Amino acid sequence: MARRGGFPGGGIPGGMNNLMKQAQRMQRQMEESRKALEEKDFTATSGGGAVEVVFTGGRLMKSIRIDPDAVDPEDVDMLQDMILTAVNDALGQVEAAQEQLMGGMPGMGF
Repeated sequence: MARRGGFPGGGIPGGMNNLMKQAQRMQRQMEESRKALEEKDFTATSGGGAVEVVFTGGRLMKSIRIDPDAVDPEDVDMLQDMILTAVNDALGQVEAAQEQLMGGMPGMGF
């Protein structure tokens, strides 16, 4: 009976154990990279520095600072816009770092 396709001898070059070791090593490296990313801080500002937010790589807001001069009871909308801008910018930084970590591979996000 003739063999179809595959590798000569019917086995995987280097053996299945080698393949499993490589997969485990890659998994450990990805986990270490993910943990390092989660510990990293991402800071964004808006309104010329009137609003500053800090997020972790795990997408948790760590802090928010608002310059008292930015608080104008007559223009709360502007303050809200500055906060949204800073938050979205910081989260965008986190997302970009995650994509860089994963090499842009779809479906591999956190």
